[in-house]
Amino acid sequence: MKQFNKEVFKDAWHLIKPYWVSSEKKTAYILLAAIIFLNLAIVFINVLFNLWYKEFYNALQELNEKAFWVALGQFSALAFFYIISAVYSLYLNQMLQIKWRKWLTDEFLNKWMDKKIYYHLQVFNHQTDNPDQRISEDLNMFISQSLSLSLGLLSSVVTLFSFISILWIVSGPLHLSVFGFLITIPGYMVWAALIYAIFGTWITAVIGRPLIPLNFNQQRFEADFRFNLVRIRENSESVALYSGEEKEHGHLMRKFADIFENYWKIMVRQKKLTWFTSGYNQIAIIFPILVAAPRFFAKKIQLGGLMQIAQAFGQVQTSLSYIVNSYTALANWHAVADRLRTFEHNIQSIKALQSTNNNIKYKPSDYLLSVKNLSIMLPDNKTYLIKNLSFELKPTQSLLIVGPSGIGKSTLVRTIAGLWPFGDGEIELPQKEKTLFLPQKPYLPIGTLRDILIYPNGDPSVDNEVLKELLISLNLKYLSKHLLDVNMWSQVLSLGEQQYIAFGRIFLQKPDWIFMDEATSALDEKSERLLYMRLFKELPQSACLSV
Repeated sequence: MKQFNKEVFKDAWHLIKPYWVSSEKKTAYILLAAIIFLNLAIVFINVLFNLWYKEFYNALQELNEKAFWVALGQFSALAFFYIISAVYSLYLNQMLQIKWRKWLTDEFLNKWMDKKIYYHLQVFNHQTDNPDQRISEDLNMFISQSLSLSLGLLSSVVTLFSFISILWIVSGPLHLSVFGFLITIPGYMVWAALIYAIFGTWITAVIGRPLIPLNFNQQRFEADFRFNLVRIRENSESVALYSGEEKEHGHLMRKFADIFENYWKIMVRQKKLTWFTSGYNQIAIIFPILVAAPRFFAKKIQLGGLMQIAQAFGQVQTSLSYIVNSYTALANWHAVADRLRTFEHNIQSIKALQSTNNNIKYKPSDYLLSVKNLSIMLPDNKTYLIKNLSFELKPTQSLLIVGPSGIGKSTLVRTIAGLWPFGDGEIELPQKEKTLFLPQKPYLPIGTLRDILIYPNGDPSVDNEVLKELLISLNLKYLSKHLLDVNMWSQVLSLGEQQYIAFGRIFLQKPDWIFMDEATSALDEKSERLLYMRLFKELPQSACLSV
């Protein structure tokens, strides 16, 4: 894992830049300009507060009641504009975040789902853990932290230049006698703040550096644990039938042990870091007063001047200590950026795999499926599953492929579908809108039964009565009452019922080309025979390939 270096910020810029040159850039720049303006306004108000400190505390010292009330009136006005600026700065910041997140989420979803990459990442690349977490959570954290840290840096720089001149003037010169020589240090409080911040930044970086890989691993362990919880929920019936609760509980606790152990390391490291940063910030409160106190007691400055020095020193020191105060957030941002860039690199590696294994030529066809000299290999590109296979399938024709397990029957269907890139040959394939692939375990998206039946290419305007009659004809009459119920139907329905639903899609959507991979494996022979008889009766012009 990279530490903070040029490569890290180059990778981060690669993630940030696309949004700011996209079609939404105009709105983004307007929002950003407004946020920057409000942040600068807050800095300006803080400068006015610094000047107010002098007037207010001088009024207290001189027991000047009139000046006291005038100062309170000035404070009320400054506080009013400060609150407005703070509220709208946060509001517009959140508006920019959600717009940016929406755009970047869409961008990552396009990359992930383009050319079946989501499938190939799962099958051929095991370095990308939990892409769902990276898209849903890491993108959100990256955007919010990028904005927060960059605006914080801008605010620190502007605050530094706004207060450094004030501190230089109000702190005055420091006269020291060293071995009989008189040394004068102009604006000595500025130099003190600079040295103090450099020292603090260096120590913080040394103590906090291990947080970067620890935060990276914490995100991964949390996602792994959540994924395993979801797995149990999705396979609850199977776990219950096996009475596997004890095994699953032990497995989950072993996953959580990784979270616990890594989080403990983060706690220990953050404790060390907090020991230093807390002490560093507490000393910074009293340090300027201690240094300026001799001039105050010598009556060279008033109480207002002393408080102005302390407040100006605090602003300068805080600005110079940006890394000290933001190191934990920077470490989190670094870890999130690393996860997203790793995700992108792995997507690129799948694209490279697809481009180097593109010897199977796909051609569009309107009237037949043609397979010519097709050889299918394992990912090692050495071991053949199928060699020099050729056949044609025309409308009205059916083809049944049989054979023992492991000879490549399902892989043939995957290859025809464009999922398996390893091999060579030529496939002429009808347009995907005219085809329907039925895997052994049907995919039932979360939603209503209506949504499931018209997935993926059905007519969204189909009448509900048609769908109810379809369910009844499939011996699923009881489901007709639940057509519009939203549920996780893949857990409610048995595998046989799910395969009935898959055939319902065929009868509803009437594809011209049907590819089935053991699509009736959970049905009895009679039900299987009746479904095929109905298929050939209702779709006599369709071609069917079945494994």
